[in-house]
Amino acid sequence: LLSQILDHWFESEPLKATLATDAVIGAMASPHTPGSGYVLLHHVMGELEGRRGAWGYVAGGMGALSHAIAQAATARGAHIFAEKAVCHVLLGRDGEAQGVVLQDGTEVRSKLVLSNASPQITFLELVPQEQLPKDFVQRIRQVDTRSPVTKINVAVDRLPSFLAAPNARNGQPLPHHQCSIHLNCESTQLLHQAFTEAAHGHPSSRPMIELCIPSALDPGLAPPGCHVVSLFTQYTPSMLAGGQSWDEQARNAYADTVFDCIEDYAPGFKASVIGRDILTPPDLERIFGLPGGNIFHGAMSLDQLYFTRPAPSYSGYRSPVPGLYLCGSGAHPGGGVMGAAGRNAAQVAIKDFRHL
Repeated sequence: LLSQILDHWFESEPLKATLATDAVIGAMASPHTPGSGYVLLHHVMGELEGRRGAWGYVAGGMGALSHAIAQAATARGAHIFAEKAVCHVLLGRDGEAQGVVLQDGTEVRSKLVLSNASPQITFLELVPQEQLPKDFVQRIRQVDTRSPVTKINVAVDRLPSFLAAPNARNGQPLPHHQCSIHLNCESTQLLHQAFTEAAHGHPSSRPMIELCIPSALDPGLAPPGCHVVSLFTQYTPSMLAGGQSWDEQARNAYADTVFDCIEDYAPGFKASVIGRDILTPPDLERIFGLPGGNIFHGAMSLDQLYFTRPAPSYSGYRSPVPGLYLCGSGAHPGGGVMGAAGRNAAQVAIKDFRHL
């Protein structure tokens, strides 16, 4: 249990709760859930420019990272087709991957196919089920994809001013504006209560909020004086109690709860809001192809890690379909902006390619 680890090393409840947020991010779990300690390890095991456990903003927004990868690929001769949905994987007589078919009917032939989509989309939608072992299909269907995350993107006309650290008179960003700001995280018990509500099908009445203001470091993201605020919140169940759907009313009601909480810490925040974009778990699934809205393509629980990710005997990026590889968050070692799954999958694919 993460709570046991934190109790062993720390005394301060706010510090323990702040660390605990990284143990439950993207997970339908509480700090008291067995295995939650690994999720914290997963979020602090890397390094950025030599600093262990550090995270950073991508200049120009997260899309700039995709653009940089695309530029590196095209410089090596890759052809990129954007906005071209894949309909299914093209299979040969012996069931091996021979390319993909796009929704417009175009066939793209290839000796190898690497899928960055989730295991569910890759194996349950893009490959004929009769080409896969039954126990493998059953395992993919059983992957726990529950997600507690609702992401809210906000445009504001001024920098939030927090009671704990009021803004400077000139309105310029202070050091805390350039970091992750954790709200409703004064104690691990608060996080546990928020989880318990969602476990019963109700959005948290006092949600865990991780607030970032990327425009405080990257002014080009917003007009002068204005800012973009990114809210990573939980817990919100994919399926609401009583079969209620995440309609416009439910989404706005939850967002209002989040904004009321922020208002308590930073009076005037609600009045500064120009616009907001609310992405509940079903929205994250529909727009980004995240199963259940899960940002990791599947829970980072101990039964779905290492040699069992995405399925036993298939943690090495190869799949039951020869020539088809899984290289996204649903593969080992899981999600996060680190590229480890893609790098590892590429090395396996290159090794196989030399024997074709």
